[in-house]
Amino acid sequence: MVIEMKDNRTGINDEDVVLSIIIVNWNTEELLRNCLASVFAEYDPSFMEVIVVDNGSDDNSCDIVMKDFPNVILQPNIQNVGFAAANNQGFEIAKGRFVLLLNSDTLVHGNVLKKSVEWLDARPDVAAMGCKVLNADGTTQLTCSQYPSILNLILLTSGLWKAPWPRFFGKFQLRHWNRDCEKDVEVISGCYLLVRKEVIGSVGPLDEAFFFYGEETDWCRRIRDAGWRLVFAPVGKITHFGGGTVKKLHYRRDIMLSEAVVRLHKKHGNLLGAYAAYLILLAFNSSRALYWTISSTIKSHEHSKDRALHFRKVLRHSNEIWPETKL
Repeated sequence: MVIEMKDNRTGINDEDVVLSIIIVNWNTEELLRNCLASVFAEYDPSFMEVIVVDNGSDDNSCDIVMKDFPNVILQPNIQNVGFAAANNQGFEIAKGRFVLLLNSDTLVHGNVLKKSVEWLDARPDVAAMGCKVLNADGTTQLTCSQYPSILNLILLTSGLWKAPWPRFFGKFQLRHWNRDCEKDVEVISGCYLLVRKEVIGSVGPLDEAFFFYGEETDWCRRIRDAGWRLVFAPVGKITHFGGGTVKKLHYRRDIMLSEAVVRLHKKHGNLLGAYAAYLILLAFNSSRALYWTISSTIKSHEHSKDRALHFRKVLRHSNEIWPETKL
């Protein structure tokens, strides 16, 4: 369900817009405020437009946008239609030659927006790019990765990806790369994903069957399959706090994340691969439930009890991990 869009822009011609920034929000009012403030610190109406698609928030997010950021194009939804569907709404509104997917729990630093557009504009064979992403403590976030193949899933769920040697174990998240040089990648994180508008027209928008996770991975796969390059470029930095919306999902986060991975393998592989992914994730969640249950019995710590309860809930709803089951 969609409410009437609020577009308060004045004196801006469509042909003036180079960059359309799309921010999907769901109950992250303070994070959204800070994100928009960082964007508007470098705001140039002759260069960019900012679109906020609100997914039925019940906090003050929409009021903050309308009151404090009058140049934002606000698309309020009555209910949460999902990350993919909300971004697709933004695509329909966007006028720029380039479209940036930007999470509401991020801060952009310096002139990273213009530098990103300049970099991508100069490379016609590149469909999309990502930049360096920092954690709240200033460390580098492991954004940009390989596709979550069965082998990569095994490396991830087994914990082998954390091993310092051999370097092969860390290949899924490109763990041994410090993100200070250009690199072709298979997946770019949706927290900061800059794409050419023409690519959206040729490859299609995000797949709305992916409600909250997996949509950018599927999109990146489709873009690469169409013959385009995806590249990380050290043109600047953003900070990604993480957990803005995720914290409100509780154990549903793991259900939705697992379902998205299985859906990816079912869509881009075959049933055998999808079943393999399902069993790998089921084994992982089972091992976590067992570990934390034993830990809570021995130590009786609240954290251990919470984690044990979390993974037991995931296991109870493990049938929902198969994509044919409606979440």
